[in-house]
Amino acid sequence: MRKILAATIAASAGLLIGAGTIPVAAAASGSHDSGYTPPAIDWGSCTRASLKARNAQCGFLVVPLDYAKPRGTKIKIAVSRINHKSAADKYQGVMLTNPGGPGGSGLGLPVIGETVPNGAGDYYDWIGFDPRGVGSSVPALSCDVNYAGYNRPYYVPVNRSLEKTWLKKATDYSKKCDKAGGALLDHVKTTDSVADMESLRKALGAKKINYYGFSYGTYLGQVYATLHPDKIRRAIFDGVVDPRRVWYDANLDQDIQFDKNMDVYFAWIAKYDSVYHLGKTGKSVKAKYYSTLAALRKSPAAGKIGPDEWNDIFVSAGYYVYGWQDVADAFAAWVNDKDATLLLANYAEPGGVDADNGYAMYLATQCSDVQWPTNWSKWQRDNWKIHSKYPFITWNNAWYNAPCINWGTKPGKPVGINGAKAPGFLLIGETNDAATPYTGAIEVRKRFPRSVLIEGVGGTTHSGSLSGIACTDDTIANYLATGALPKRVKGNRSDKQCQPVPQPDPTAVSAFSADAAGGTSRTPVRTARVLR
Repeated sequence: MRKILAATIAASAGLLIGAGTIPVAAAASGSHDSGYTPPAIDWGSCTRASLKARNAQCGFLVVPLDYAKPRGTKIKIAVSRINHKSAADKYQGVMLTNPGGPGGSGLGLPVIGETVPNGAGDYYDWIGFDPRGVGSSVPALSCDVNYAGYNRPYYVPVNRSLEKTWLKKATDYSKKCDKAGGALLDHVKTTDSVADMESLRKALGAKKINYYGFSYGTYLGQVYATLHPDKIRRAIFDGVVDPRRVWYDANLDQDIQFDKNMDVYFAWIAKYDSVYHLGKTGKSVKAKYYSTLAALRKSPAAGKIGPDEWNDIFVSAGYYVYGWQDVADAFAAWVNDKDATLLLANYAEPGGVDADNGYAMYLATQCSDVQWPTNWSKWQRDNWKIHSKYPFITWNNAWYNAPCINWGTKPGKPVGINGAKAPGFLLIGETNDAATPYTGAIEVRKRFPRSVLIEGVGGTTHSGSLSGIACTDDTIANYLATGALPKRVKGNRSDKQCQPVPQPDPTAVSAFSADAAGGTSRTPVRTARVLR
């Protein structure tokens, strides 16, 4: 699938996928300190408008390319900071943030601090950073700015020619990344970013960090807390990655839940047939989606939107309820009026360094974190089996990750995630999250025995905290203000149940009305939080 990496405060999507199983290792004994001490960050003004408007500070953290050679080549990690607004006696330290991806730029993410209810975000310095290889960090990876495009070969390899075409595209992209990345590609694993987080802690002069991670960022936090349990104070993991499934198997898990979520979406469109005129049942709307996809194979909309682009446009509806109306409007305009304007508006213009950087660094991290299957026959068997019942994104997702088959670096061995020595964290997930299926939140809850899990019951939104749901957001605020967590219950289940991010009502003035618990709605902060 195509990954949508949006700017902060914009809708975005991405998924994780993975191979291998992470065993439960013995609890980490103390911190895994690289021994590297970074120089102080030379803070200055920020150029990004959202940061500049908040008087944020920006600078670079200097770290080794290879922590095994701390005196060797150095690289620079772009960092931002929005200082606390509370009185000195209320200050609670630094809050590192990560939007997910991997490959997502986190430089603008500190603005989320102001969306925490009751001013609880004011007690912290909110820290954003572009992980190594990403965004404004130096160097930043780009492999082929022309890799994406319009009217691409059909994702589903219904004949040998299509299969060979996609395999060649994937292999060529991995070769271009190997050439463009050079030595950097050997040092962009999750563990390298965790080492950078520890260097950032030192550079900020903090004895411990606090942490807020979305999607892949929850896995980054899990690894940090496993290796440095004595250096983390409070943490929020929203959209929790299952550490057993990184990364190939997680992809297959996603394919199943995305398909189920699309049935929910098609039923929602049918509910508002008076608005969209696409069918009065979810089954009929779904049939219209697939019949249109088939027609676009023969005649792309506006000569650009073929079956792949059509599929890509709808992927966000499986991720979140945000943007449901935009996708439905585009769907209706094309089917009912043959107007492709909204389809083109919803499909990001392909090309460009920023878009390629996000994709390249997504692959660079996941392909090198762990050994992916190198036998194409396994990919064939697994994906055709799932596609037969859950076709929505299965082959889209497979080709998105296919460069990992021939990735040019030696893969690492994932850290055995163990939170036995970590303090209590707040975990958040909706029941039907497709990007990070809910079973991952249950697994991480087991591995972090002091932590508690909030479940957005029945929801389909990925990483939806701070979207105005009082039950969830007020719990976040109380935890950040006091350290208090809801009571942990017995068994493998959520500890607190909340309303999910609500489905929009296209007939209402505002899709984000007050929630059922009486909380006041706020404009949701949506960032590049996802795993591909």
